[in-house]
Amino acid sequence: MKQTTERVFQIFKELNRIPRPSHHEELVANYLCQFAEQLGLDYERDDQNCVVIRKPASQGYEAAEPLVLLNHMDMVCVGMNDSLHDTVEAYEDDGWLKARGTSLGADNGIGLSMALAVLESSDIVHPALEVLTTTNEEDGMSGAANLSSSFILGRKVINLDSEDYDTITTASAGACLQFHRIPLKRLPAPGGKRRWYHIHFEGGQGGHSGVDINKGRCSAVVAAWAVLAAIYNEYDFDVASIDIGEANASIASTADIVLTIPSGEGAEFVKAQKDMINQWMHEEYPDDDGMTCTIEKCEPQETVISNKAFEAMMTCLEQIPQGVVKMSDTMTGTVETSNNVGRIVTEADHIFISTHTRSFIDSEMDALSSDIADMFKKHGGSSEVVMSAHAWQEDQQSAFLKLTSDTFHDVLGWRPRMVAMHFVLEAGYFVEKYPGIQIASIGPRIMEPHSTSERVELKTVDAIWQVLLEMLHRLSEPA
Repeated sequence: MKQTTERVFQIFKELNRIPRPSHHEELVANYLCQFAEQLGLDYERDDQNCVVIRKPASQGYEAAEPLVLLNHMDMVCVGMNDSLHDTVEAYEDDGWLKARGTSLGADNGIGLSMALAVLESSDIVHPALEVLTTTNEEDGMSGAANLSSSFILGRKVINLDSEDYDTITTASAGACLQFHRIPLKRLPAPGGKRRWYHIHFEGGQGGHSGVDINKGRCSAVVAAWAVLAAIYNEYDFDVASIDIGEANASIASTADIVLTIPSGEGAEFVKAQKDMINQWMHEEYPDDDGMTCTIEKCEPQETVISNKAFEAMMTCLEQIPQGVVKMSDTMTGTVETSNNVGRIVTEADHIFISTHTRSFIDSEMDALSSDIADMFKKHGGSSEVVMSAHAWQEDQQSAFLKLTSDTFHDVLGWRPRMVAMHFVLEAGYFVEKYPGIQIASIGPRIMEPHSTSERVELKTVDAIWQVLLEMLHRLSEPA
């Protein structure tokens, strides 16, 4: 009897009732442990809230090699007012599952729902399973980085955290996430007659800072820098606050800046910046013409940030690369190295800036991230490496990947492409931590992850589900 995806989507609905932003996965970890307890399955939870649930092999298949099903439990929460409490409301639309006003969490909730549905079923043939769900994959991969070497025994892994259903991801870029801080002083807002303005950017497509970095998206960081640079060249002004971007791993799609200028300095010019920057964005980013800028009067603020800190920030943003740095010479159409500024926020005593540097060449990633840190240091800032994961590449000729490809062909009638993706996967940590491990990364078609436009194509969920079930059956046979 064909196993349907009905239970997969029921579990996904349950997951989306649980707030699960990166760094705050306690509630979803509780859910996973309770799920295991209800099924009477052995499980383990570490101090990072990573959870592995172990299920014995189907009767008669005990001699097969154990298999790991890998997912992560956190999601990038875009469009939420309070990611610690807001839930996701999903709905179907013309063959796609979408969310109302927020990111959907299909990355990686759909894959996790499949793994849990396998654990729950008594009809699916499988080898001994270890369903491993990690934490903080989206913002530092600290869960995978801190796993103990004994947390899993299996050396074959099906990673269900992939977004192109007609591919097997066999390589991923390395990534270095850095947090930079530029010290600032809060000063009393200048007196006298002044005008206060709120500059607001919205409507950009945003998206994944790896997958979407070469798609001509307008980063709100770049747009905000452009309008501030234009005003800086003409006016004596002070900035009260800056808040740009939604997540460290996303292309920024929103920005809010509050500033003040003397009344006698011709506020008409500041208003004119709106027309200038909107025209520039539409000409520079024709494929992201939804990004718009508004400049409106606002209430006076009590403090402003020091000019020294502001100028240091502007100089650093001007000097460090943003977007594609280099295309690959060996992988046609693939980005080799990139850098993205995800968030900029003025805090009480510093300006916070996050950068995400990616490359398939570890030495290039290390050199670029080091150059970025040196730039901030040169201008009085400090840098902290939050995550550094090496690039990963699987042997495309391995028997495990051949089995994966053959299964696609036999179940769906076509062979998937084997591709290298410009995003970081936890595989870089796994190949170092678990010698001899082999990883096949598959998943349904997920569009615009890390954005409010995130959606998953329903028919591809069913397709990957059927591929997964057949792979489980084939891997149940003794080697």
